[in-house]
Amino acid sequence: MGVKNTRLDAIREIISGQKITCQEELLDALSEKGYKLTQGTLSRDLKQMKVAKAASVVGKSYYVLPSNTMYKRVKDNNFVEPRHADGFVSLRFSGNIAVLKTMPGYASRMAYDIDNANLEHVLGTIAGDDTIMIVLEEGAPKEVVRLELERAIKIMN
Repeated sequence: MGVKNTRLDAIREIISGQKITCQEELLDALSEKGYKLTQGTLSRDLKQMKVAKAASVVGKSYYVLPSNTMYKRVKDNNFVEPRHADGFVSLRFSGNIAVLKTMPGYASRMAYDIDNANLEHVLGTIAGDDTIMIVLEEGAPKEVVRLELERAIKIMN
């Protein structure tokens, strides 16, 4: 295994086992493991790995990995374990409203994708940190809306 692959494995291990809030903390943790790299290299690694930041309920943001198998943190009630790797948690309907739940920090990005997809049955969205309220046309068929959302945000199975 190459140096880069072992470094990426070390990054995965650190992020999945610790609450890392910034690149400086991650650089320090990597240094303790014997990896010397620049902030630029780390930034490129994080981008390649699709590492994101997720907000906890107390407002702090931590790095998280895109694979749900890596969300193995000590239970502290600050993180939601996702059912899907890209942040989707659930979708429910009530009348002409759909409520889409996400991991903390993902709702705004997903709402942006939904709004910009110009979906036939979606009038608009309102996003919080981990919830999107989607206003649907009156009588919009739920399965059609589900398929439209699936195409727009490419997450649901």
